[in-house]
Amino acid sequence: MSLSLTINGTRHDITSDPDTPLVYVLRDELKLKGTKLGCGLEQCGACAVMVDGKVVLSCVTPVEVFDGKDITTIEGIAETEIGQRVQQAFIEETAAQCGYCTSGLVVAATALLSENPAPDSATTKAALTPHLCRCGSHPRVLSAIKRAADT
Repeated sequence: MSLSLTINGTRHDITSDPDTPLVYVLRDELKLKGTKLGCGLEQCGACAVMVDGKVVLSCVTPVEVFDGKDITTIEGIAETEIGQRVQQAFIEETAAQCGYCTSGLVVAATALLSENPAPDSATTKAALTPHLCRCGSHPRVLSAIKRAADT
């Protein structure tokens, strides 16, 4: 069975088993290493990608579910004006320590600001609910998202 995914604007014919979780296809077959595998249980958010503009955790869901969908990974985020603002704000606010959760947080923040250019604090926190940062950078992440929204 051949699957077709559009990832960061490029069409890819996937040869992996259809039951393979998307994160493995991204990392192993397509060599897009920015999407991280953290918990493998959809509980940490490191594997976040955007699918048709919505945040989706990619570590459990089989790749066949994404056939024909438009997927944006952290590698494609900088191709958008909002993604550029979010990335710059993360740098300016030093919103990453070890960096493991950062790609998922940047994807989530970009999706949030694409849908709601001026989210309030509660909306921002709700959008980040599935994302864990073991280093404790959440206050700087919230500042970065506010900065990106204000620019």
